[in-house]
Amino acid sequence: MTIRDRVPALLTEYGIPSAAVGVLRDGEITEFAVGVKNVETGEPATTDTVYQCGSMTKTWTALAFLQLVDEGKADLDAPIRTYLPDFAVADPEATAKVTARHLLDHTNGIEEAFGDPGDADDIHERMVANIADAPQVFPLGHTHGYSAALGYAILARIMEVLDGKRWDDVLRDRLFTPLGLTSTNSRPEQVDATRAATGHLIRSPAEGPIVTPLDHLPREFGPGGGITSTVRDVLTLAHVLLNAGKAPDGRRIVSAAGVREMMRSRVPVPDPYLFGPAWALGLIVCDWHGETVYATDGSTIGQNARLRILPDRNTAVVVLTNGGPRESFARKVFGEILGAVPELPEPDPALRLDLARYEGVYERPGTRYEVTADGGALCVTLDLDPMHAEFLGKPAWLRYPLLPVSPTHFLMPSADPLEDTQTVAIYDFADGAARYLHTNCRVHPRRGSSIRTPART
Repeated sequence: MTIRDRVPALLTEYGIPSAAVGVLRDGEITEFAVGVKNVETGEPATTDTVYQCGSMTKTWTALAFLQLVDEGKADLDAPIRTYLPDFAVADPEATAKVTARHLLDHTNGIEEAFGDPGDADDIHERMVANIADAPQVFPLGHTHGYSAALGYAILARIMEVLDGKRWDDVLRDRLFTPLGLTSTNSRPEQVDATRAATGHLIRSPAEGPIVTPLDHLPREFGPGGGITSTVRDVLTLAHVLLNAGKAPDGRRIVSAAGVREMMRSRVPVPDPYLFGPAWALGLIVCDWHGETVYATDGSTIGQNARLRILPDRNTAVVVLTNGGPRESFARKVFGEILGAVPELPEPDPALRLDLARYEGVYERPGTRYEVTADGGALCVTLDLDPMHAEFLGKPAWLRYPLLPVSPTHFLMPSADPLEDTQTVAIYDFADGAARYLHTNCRVHPRRGSSIRTPART
C-alpha cells in the first residue's frame, strides 16, 4: 500500500479534513492531495489548494534577512540599535546587546508584551515602539524560548528600514517573485478564496471536525506566521536550502555561505524530543538516528504545515493540513515516505527525583503551569484560556502526569484521545529549585524567580 493509499485512513483516524503531501527528491517533485477543503461544502482539496503555513513563515523571513546579510546591509551580530536607534526594552543589557541572531534563534528572551499594534501598514514599527517596557522572560542568550510573533516582527521592521518598503513587499520582491511563487502570499486578502483551505478544529470524535471560528491569525503574526502556500511552492523553498541557495532555475537566491549559516548556527533546545535538540536560524535541527534533518513547522487556528529537509538524501517532504495539529499524524506520514523517524522516549521508572525541586508555578502572560507532587509523583496543571475552553468544551484547567525520562525531561501523556503525548523540560537548578518549564518550544519562568544571569561555574 502506498502513502497515497494510507493517508485517507489517517485523516479519518485523526479527524483532519484534508492533507496535501509533496516530495522533492533529486530535484523532482511528486505531490498529491486527499480530502476536502471545507467540511461544510465538501469541495475536494487538490495539489493547488492553498494552506496557511503558520510559523513556517519564519524560514521565509530568515532567508530574506540572510539576503540582506549577503548584501552587506545587515549583520547577524550587530546590535538591533544599529538599524533601529530607538529600539528599547525594559532590560538595559538586552536593549544594548540583542542582535538579529538572538531573534532568529529565539534566545532574545523578550516578553511578547507589544499590546495592540493595530492592523495598518506601520504595524511592525508600532510593535517595536510598544515594547519599551517589555520585561525579559530570561536573560539575553541564556536559554531557548520560542517567540511566536515579536522576534520576527522586529526582524521585519529592520528589513523595512533597510529596504524602504513594508515587510510584505520585501518578501514578494526578494523571494516570491524571483522564485516564481504565484501561489504564495503574506496577506489573507491576497489569497484566491476559491483555492483556499478552511481551518478546522475538533471537539469530540463523534462530532468530527468543525470550521474554525477565526479565519486567520492577526496581522502581528505576519512575519512569523502569515504566509499561505501550496506544497509545490513550499518545496521550492526547500530546493533553495538543499541546493546551496539556488532556485530550481539556477538563479542565486542567497549565498551558499548564507545557507550554511542558517543551518550551522545553533542553540540547544531544552525540550529536545518533540521537535529537535537544536534551533538554527529559522530552522529546527533534528537528529534522526544519526542523520541531521532540518525542520520548519507551523500551526494557525485549524491549519498546519510540516516540512522536513534531508540534505544527505537530497530530499524534502512537506505535509499541509486543514485540521489538527497532531504531531503523530505528521510523524506517520513522514515515516511512510522516509522510513523510521524518531519516536518519543520511554519513561524511566527507576529515576528517583527530589520532587520539591520541581514544584511551583511557571507562567507567562496567558499561560500558567503548576507543577505539584501527588502520591510520590509529579503532575502539572495547565490553566486554559476561557474562550478556548468554552469553544472546545473543555474544563478551565487540565491536569497531566509528568513521567520522567531524565532528571530534566518528562513525558506529559493525555487521557484525551484527541491529544498527543507532549514533552516537557523542567530545568536550570542554579538556585536549588528549577527556574524554567519548557514545552512546545515555549519557556515559562518559575513565578518569583529572578532573571539575573546565573553565575558561571
